[in-house]
Amino acid sequence: MFVDEVEVKLRAGDGGNGCASFRREKFVPKGGPDGGDGGNGGNVILEADVNSADLRQYYFKPHWNAKNGAPGMGSTRNGRGGADCVLKVPPGTVVHDASTGEVVLELLESGERHVLLKGGSGGWGNIHFKSSVNQAPRQFKEGTPGQHGTYRFVLKTIADIGLVGYPNAGKSTLIAAMTAANPKTASYPFTTLNPVVGVMEPEEPGGIRIQLADIPGLIEGAHSNKGLGHAFLRHIERCKGLVILIDLSGVDGREPWADYQNLLKELDYYGQGLAAKPRIIVVNKVDEPAAADHLETFQKKTGTKPVPVSCLLGEGLPELRKALFSFANEMTQP
Repeated sequence: MFVDEVEVKLRAGDGGNGCASFRREKFVPKGGPDGGDGGNGGNVILEADVNSADLRQYYFKPHWNAKNGAPGMGSTRNGRGGADCVLKVPPGTVVHDASTGEVVLELLESGERHVLLKGGSGGWGNIHFKSSVNQAPRQFKEGTPGQHGTYRFVLKTIADIGLVGYPNAGKSTLIAAMTAANPKTASYPFTTLNPVVGVMEPEEPGGIRIQLADIPGLIEGAHSNKGLGHAFLRHIERCKGLVILIDLSGVDGREPWADYQNLLKELDYYGQGLAAKPRIIVVNKVDEPAAADHLETFQKKTGTKPVPVSCLLGEGLPELRKALFSFANEMTQP
């Protein structure tokens, strides 16, 4: 079960009350006030953690509270501060205010930490209220409540290059061949129901590493949330570039060049700059009987020169690997 969107109710800790007490020592008949301050409430802190794969723990447990501060005590002893509540989320998590939809936080880098909700302040003990006209004050200050709120966590996958294509185009097979990722593969649509990120290691020392994301297959109408359109498309938003993967076999009577045009339309309709991202076109299944004719038509109709491969037989993969590293290097140039 992959969870990339949840709603959570969060509460920071309340501050502890101050204490009203007086010194009670032998031979000190009028010892004066000695009430300590209450402890501060714990904060709710979000931390991006690369070891967090998704948001499932918040799906099963949507309520999280930091600890309250302890009350002050006599002998000027202050209450202990409440423990923080640290919530670990995957890098790429966006935090929205559930009531307004406003973006409150974005956590992009592993180890990044932000205080989302502040704990309440501890109240003052009566020692603070002593004055020349009030030597034995009984007043104290109560702690203030911690902040609270309801938020929506939305995960947007972070990768250098996103693989985009129709279901069963061969994306999972391709990422398995190019990286150490091991997505489920089968000859039926929607095998991949959540993003899978694999890493292409550099061929030379000091070379760049490429994070390659297998985005679940799009269908026509994805921009209007048909199927799981929005849930899939948002994972492309953070990718620096795209690989458009086209099935050359003409599955279900579809023309490969038409598939390409329709995919571009879906990206354009969705917005968020997806259609303007740098892209490389890869045509898969060149081993199929009709592939040669489809490739010739594809090039004429689209005016492009795609990289031809057969993920099943491994044909063209070394050339594609070089093309991807060259593509990634171009995107990193200032």
